[in-house]
Amino acid sequence: MPSSTIALYDRWVLQRPLLSLALCAVLLGLLASQAPYTRIDASADTLVLEGDTDLEYFREIGKRYASGDFLVVTFQPPGDLLGDESLAVMASLRDELAALDGVSGVTTMLDVPLLQSPPIALADVSSDTGMPTLADPDIDRELVRREFQESPIYEQLLVSPDGNTAAIQVNLARDERYFELLDRREALRELEASGELSPADHEALREAEAVFKAYSAEYQQRSSDLVAEVRAVVDGYRDRARLFVGGVPMIAADMVAFVRSDLVTFGAGILGFMFVMLSVIFRQPRWVVLPMTTVLASATFMLGLLAWLDWRMTVISSNFVAVLLIVGLAIAIHLVVRYRELQLSRPEASQHELVRETVRLMWVPCAYTTLTTAVAFGSLVVSGLRPVMDFGWMMTIGISVALLLTFVVLPSILVLLPRGRTSDPNKRLAGLTPAFARFTERNGFAILLVSFLLLATAVFGISRLQVENRFIDYFHESTEIYQGMELLDARLGGTIPLDIVIEVEESAVGPVFAEDPGELPDDRDAAADDADELFGDDPFADDFEDGFDDGFASSGDDFEQSYWFTVRGMEQLEDIHEYVDSLPQTGKVLSLATTYKVVKQLLDGDVGDVELALVQKSLPRDVANLIVAPYFDEDAQQARISLRVKETSRELRRDQFLKDLRSHLVNDMGLDEDRVHFTNMLVLYNNVLQSLFKSQILTLGAVFAAIVIMFFILFRSLSLALIAIAPNILAAAMVLGIMGLVGIPLDIMTITIAAIVVGIGVDDTIHYVHRFKREFPKDRNYLATMHRCHASIGRAMYYTSITIIVGFSILVFSNFTPSIYFGLLTGFAMFAALVGALMLLPQLLITVKPLGPEA
Repeated sequence: MPSSTIALYDRWVLQRPLLSLALCAVLLGLLASQAPYTRIDASADTLVLEGDTDLEYFREIGKRYASGDFLVVTFQPPGDLLGDESLAVMASLRDELAALDGVSGVTTMLDVPLLQSPPIALADVSSDTGMPTLADPDIDRELVRREFQESPIYEQLLVSPDGNTAAIQVNLARDERYFELLDRREALRELEASGELSPADHEALREAEAVFKAYSAEYQQRSSDLVAEVRAVVDGYRDRARLFVGGVPMIAADMVAFVRSDLVTFGAGILGFMFVMLSVIFRQPRWVVLPMTTVLASATFMLGLLAWLDWRMTVISSNFVAVLLIVGLAIAIHLVVRYRELQLSRPEASQHELVRETVRLMWVPCAYTTLTTAVAFGSLVVSGLRPVMDFGWMMTIGISVALLLTFVVLPSILVLLPRGRTSDPNKRLAGLTPAFARFTERNGFAILLVSFLLLATAVFGISRLQVENRFIDYFHESTEIYQGMELLDARLGGTIPLDIVIEVEESAVGPVFAEDPGELPDDRDAAADDADELFGDDPFADDFEDGFDDGFASSGDDFEQSYWFTVRGMEQLEDIHEYVDSLPQTGKVLSLATTYKVVKQLLDGDVGDVELALVQKSLPRDVANLIVAPYFDEDAQQARISLRVKETSRELRRDQFLKDLRSHLVNDMGLDEDRVHFTNMLVLYNNVLQSLFKSQILTLGAVFAAIVIMFFILFRSLSLALIAIAPNILAAAMVLGIMGLVGIPLDIMTITIAAIVVGIGVDDTIHYVHRFKREFPKDRNYLATMHRCHASIGRAMYYTSITIIVGFSILVFSNFTPSIYFGLLTGFAMFAALVGALMLLPQLLITVKPLGPEA
């Protein structure tokens, strides 16, 4: 620190410590009052890329087909699924769920129309006469059992293939206000992206973002409350059936619950472990209390700031508190160790002089460690995924706050305390770093060789990294969400939704009533004659003749039969449907091909274009809403194939699965590539994973290059900069390599590990090289300088690392797997960075001799 700066710091901080502490206390008190209002956001919007065109298409399709959120309750009674007692329990559970505020409806096997129990004619599919259901007292339950197990609609959707498990679908009411605000915000953002936003529109955009953000918090809270209410209702029936709750809203609610639990429980546990380790290392209360005070101040400041700004944490950025503890503790320990060294070497110095000299010597390395760590975390800002970007910004701001608070709070308190007794830390622990120095001196070549082999192994491991994940792997096998998702995949058709939307070719659009144009009816009377023959003497047939009056799927005189409601179109969809259904990764598949199978069953296989035209135009609305509307849009002439992918499938590789599926549809089945679209959460999440890989892994090289430049500016030597970066490259490569070798996928949770490794690892090398440069001129002996550095700054590095490693080991007891991975990988990263800084780094300095020849 320059003399003018240290003089200014001395005047305003060290000479006025009470004023400095009072100002910090007031600021922290204000922010601490806001900290309890910190929010965690785990909505689906936090798992998608901003500006993703697939996201816009997904919202468009969701609006067009009126698809919304739902929960699934799996129902396994102890007795017969179709027994009186089981059906009574299901009916009672259904009614209680339907009565909840926020539930738009509940679908069970009790409510759906039955078409094969016994088989009915298409003429009986009328909204006037009503359709038979399982609730009818005289229904043949054995026929019902067979229909549920064999029906192309209900099998694996409402009842498992073995007939022992049923699904209760709880449909959540669509919040139109939420989507209105979302559409308004997105419309203004599109104008901003295109550069067409006026000054007034800029203000409107800021207002729209603020209104949507506030309302979305209420929306998410209501969603979480509703999930809790559904669970409470289900809990009341667990003594009468085996029940699990699943669905995307459930995943979001559980992720928030686990993250919040980890923040409180394991945050306190980590602090406890740090307290114990500092006590073991320093064995004096002041050296335990002072570092703990500074890290708590930093964490309180940031949590309060986030709450005040309504800057919400997500499942990803929630880890920033733990990483902030790491950085803050490292800075505090380095200051403490340096102060104790000066205390031993300058017994005549006053307390004020010792503190002032400590700050002067440690400001530059600590400031540079903060800056380089910020650069490492800055790589997350270009990810395009809001939670990852937020994590990068939170860490950049957080470590800056930790640096400033540590250099204000710790020296201010220390200068008020008496000098205290001079003592060495725990001799057993303090003796380990000199042992590293002796080992390095005796085994220099072996260290270089092993480092090279480790790097080669790490590169091999990195080549095996998978950009993939399974949501189910986020949860422990004992949790309800895990067991429910496993049951849904195994028996009820899968978990993760995927939509295949196919647009009809323009040449295929038009009034086609028969496969052969020569068989087309001459006029509407001929079509009506065909309807009479098909339906018999039934009022339903008259609606075809009378222009399809209100109350049916569609009405009017301008009817044009869609290509998708011709035999040719249906058979094309059937081929696609059957191929998709044959894939091992897919579960339940529904489309117009399902409708086609049902119609063929009703007509004993005798289905032509006329019959399909009647299905398109004249089905009662309630039936059309079940088997037509979810899979066909007349205005856009689109056919939609809705399927669920098995989250538990070990063969699932999202990106390759989507590429192979598209290739088969286009190359093998002859579909126009521009008319085939994939959408829904599988596509959006795959986009996130692929983007993260490109933006993070491929930018690590740029991050290392930037850090080398910063090292060059700090150390004023290119060779020294390259030597200093080497252990960090090895540590980062080893962590990523371990992930590849043991099969830990690179996903939205583990993608931040690389930045954390780089950000933390550079701290040790900066401190070591900075001290090495100060010590070397004393005797210009590389070996002697290494021994002195290991006995001084090496201790601070070791104390910091061992405290963090032990502290984060507590995360292995979490029920949230990403937290376990975070604890283990962060601990391993710290270990690799420490060993690299205490063995590889000094050996490279001794071998290359970047500071010139020895004396």
